[in-house]
Amino acid sequence: MSVADLNLAPPEPTPSASAMRRALRRATDGVSLDAAEAAVLLHARGDDLEKLLTAAGRARDAHLVAEGHEGMVTYSRNVFIPLTRLCRDRCHYCTFATVPHRVPSAYLERDEVLEIARQGAAAGCKEALFTLGDRPEERWPAATEWLEARGYSSTVDYVRSCAIAVLEETGLLPHLNPGVLSWSELTRLKPVAASMGMMLETTAERLWSEKGGPHFGSPDKQPAVRLRVLADAGRVAVPFTSGILIGIGETRTERAESLLALRSVARQYGHIQEIIVQNFRAKPDTAMRGMPDADLHDLAATIAVARLLMPSGVSVQAPPNLVGDEHLLMLRAGIDDWGGVSPVTPDHVNPEKPWPQLDELTAKTREGGFGLHERLTAYPRYVRAGLAGDSTQWLDLRVAAHVAALSDPDGLARPDAEIVGREWQEPDGGFESIGRTDLHRSIDTTGRTEDRRGDFDTVYGDWDELRNQLPADAAPQRLDADVRDGLRIAETDPAALLDETNTSAAMALMTCDGAALDALAGIADGLRREVVGDDITYVVNRNINFSNVCYVGCRFCAFAQRERDADAYRLSPEEVADRAEEAWRAGATEVCMQGGIDPRLPVSGYAELVRAVKRRVPEMHVHAFSPMEIVSAAAKAGVSIADWLAELKEAGLGSIPGTAAEILDDEVRWVLTKGKLPAAEWIEVISTAHRLGIPSSSTMMYGHVDTPEHWLGHLRTLAGVQDTAAEHGNAGFTEFVPLPFVHRNAPIYLAGLARPGPTHRDNRAVHAMARILLHGRIDNVQCSWVKLGDEGTSEVLNGGANDVGGTLMEETISRMAGSEHGSARTVEELHDLAGRAGRSARQRSTTYGRVGRVQLGISPT
Repeated sequence: MSVADLNLAPPEPTPSASAMRRALRRATDGVSLDAAEAAVLLHARGDDLEKLLTAAGRARDAHLVAEGHEGMVTYSRNVFIPLTRLCRDRCHYCTFATVPHRVPSAYLERDEVLEIARQGAAAGCKEALFTLGDRPEERWPAATEWLEARGYSSTVDYVRSCAIAVLEETGLLPHLNPGVLSWSELTRLKPVAASMGMMLETTAERLWSEKGGPHFGSPDKQPAVRLRVLADAGRVAVPFTSGILIGIGETRTERAESLLALRSVARQYGHIQEIIVQNFRAKPDTAMRGMPDADLHDLAATIAVARLLMPSGVSVQAPPNLVGDEHLLMLRAGIDDWGGVSPVTPDHVNPEKPWPQLDELTAKTREGGFGLHERLTAYPRYVRAGLAGDSTQWLDLRVAAHVAALSDPDGLARPDAEIVGREWQEPDGGFESIGRTDLHRSIDTTGRTEDRRGDFDTVYGDWDELRNQLPADAAPQRLDADVRDGLRIAETDPAALLDETNTSAAMALMTCDGAALDALAGIADGLRREVVGDDITYVVNRNINFSNVCYVGCRFCAFAQRERDADAYRLSPEEVADRAEEAWRAGATEVCMQGGIDPRLPVSGYAELVRAVKRRVPEMHVHAFSPMEIVSAAAKAGVSIADWLAELKEAGLGSIPGTAAEILDDEVRWVLTKGKLPAAEWIEVISTAHRLGIPSSSTMMYGHVDTPEHWLGHLRTLAGVQDTAAEHGNAGFTEFVPLPFVHRNAPIYLAGLARPGPTHRDNRAVHAMARILLHGRIDNVQCSWVKLGDEGTSEVLNGGANDVGGTLMEETISRMAGSEHGSARTVEELHDLAGRAGRSARQRSTTYGRVGRVQLGISPT
């Protein structure tokens, strides 16, 4: 591509004087700015720019006071590790990325990485900045061959390995910039890094999609993809660096929109620690070599607007080697950080611009009225919170010790810290019982301590920002003809209602009421009788929630607690085994084990829980661990999901619960959950289990911020997963369990965003439609007596459901959320419940086979 092919920014009208005065007045008054006002301020020059800088300076100073760092500007002393300069993208301004024949090797060898890090440690550096191209193995065979020859399956795997080596051999804290990452990759890398980053650069789609744009031909520069990475990093709770690149052909409105997108994600997740405002500089041997460098006054105006837009707590940075002699101007514009400065390595992205000497940078910062202080790669607020075990787990426990060794009490870098390698390992503990271990009993007597966690206002993100993401809840148009058509299909070819061509008919049934709903329930009940007969089945089981310590931040969950909360607890493997043995003596054939994503549970903890039960009660079926637990544990261990599940199966795992599904549509999931796995990852875990011969249940939690369209989509997804399992002759779903949302203590309900659970009509329709839509795929439809109560259970048992779940013996999750229907049932009570529906009950196994041991009237000891 030649310079002549490149598109320049379209001409923009100069804002009127009155528009500038109004925008400046709002900036001076500290009023929130919209995109139009921000774009106007980006045009400020002369006296207007001076007023803008003054307003931004005040905002910066307020930010520093709030952070406890009044009068401080920070920087990080680092080394730059260019792990690979190969990249699958083709950015037309970049000289960092190159081709295989221009570099001696596709990647730095591990020893080369360590040598750079050791030089940095010797020079007092505390950060190892890993910079590399995006997924070079997907473009360059040389990269694939290099990785395979050394036993790595991907660049991400190699990054992880090198980061661990740097931690253990040198003590430097890795800051990882691998480019676009998936949720699961971020989860895998978090345990080896104190922070990560990726520049947003711009949200201007045309600069990526149109030929001649600077990002044309670069799949990883699609704005939607990069925004997804920023959100996923927030969901995983990674202290994250991002920013924009100015002067690459964007308009000022597009620049303002980019900053507002960063503000939105920063508000929602609280993980954006800094925004870099970087100015484009033309480089030889690039397609954009003839483009003008970004103007430094334009840079100053953009920094000022960024400071005014960003929430307090987000720092604003300008690279000190790219601003010429205008350091004082950038300080006046509102920066409070200079970024990474290396006394050892060059800026490999901008090699023509060397780092300033630290003495020189200190002097210029002092001239601007500030003291220069060294920070770590994670900003002080994340260091303090991460080491204190705050609401969000910003630091993995295996990295926390490395961070603590280099930080002072305020979270800044400790000047006299000894920079030496330290073992990358889990701290001792995590297997002992702690806290309110009697919660499974006392939840039914004394109840929970408070109706919500003490960190309610912060741990779940910004509620106002979240409200803007709520799915549309307009009721679909329902025509009598569609209802009649739907009932006809339900009678003649039930599963055909899943077909896209029958969406109108399916939605008419999903939303029907009155006589139509009665007819629907009748059809579902007839299918139930045809498929599984009249027996109402149940399993004699015990739920064992081995820990409620969790920092994921699911907004519907009232179970999760911080370790220091009054209701928090963790059970040792021995105590879990004790409860399993009690259950066996009472006649149970299954234990169902699930817990929070407890950061102190060791990597070996899940398999040890299974082994503890099987050692004590060899014949007990272990039904355990949600897909969220599985994917989190596998990432923590650095192994594949398949390998992790294989280890659990070898330990004695019999099946897994298909919980953590909620609604398998990310539009809803990202409102319901702050950090839980995406829908695609849930499907991958379940499908992997099925391939390994591990059956699972399937679930759907409904009645919160979802719509009937989401229910239909969810059931279609489950049908697809079951079809895949059947095609390969694998174990699949044993049952489908609709789970009505229990609202009373759910944070998202207390915040005013969710409905108070499903209606009576919703419960009938969902159970009936599950029977009809999943006909021929999933034979068993289970109802939850814990959530529905006796009357609701009896009704859906006459409308398609055939199973009432289990005796449970303990049920803490729903009770913490405010369910009022108890936490245990005896076998006799389950028979009575079946009798209310006019049918008899029969005990089953976990996988719906018949059982040899039957005992009536059980109760936990």
